[in-house]
Amino acid sequence: MAGASFCSACGAPTTPLTEICVKCGARVAKELVGDISPKSRLAATLLAWFLGAFGAHRFYIGKIGTAIVMLLLGLVGIAGLSTTWLFWWLFVPNIFIIALIAVGIWAFVDFIFAVTGHMKDKEGKLIQKW
Repeated sequence: MAGASFCSACGAPTTPLTEICVKCGARVAKELVGDISPKSRLAATLLAWFLGAFGAHRFYIGKIGTAIVMLLLGLVGIAGLSTTWLFWWLFVPNIFIIALIAVGIWAFVDFIFAVTGHMKDKEGKLIQKW
């Protein structure tokens, strides 16, 4: 059985054309090499962790539109809260805090997706290569 692989459920040998295992009836997963992104999962993970509030990881994977939204939310939140000497933000602090919380949660969710290998690039390909 040249070029054989194995069923992920029972370990029985299968051929490259097998869709269902003849031993246990489980569907045999086909790895589609064309659906894997050439982008680095490590780079996306580190960018999401350290610079996620500024959308750096989204710039890296090619999702420019959402990266700009993250960048603006992060800058608005940080700039608004860093002007404490003006005291004007005390009257409307909710806008800046909400912006920071929203972009923080968004970046953390993207970080989880990157670590687990479920993040996709702009072409819809999974970023799985470390």
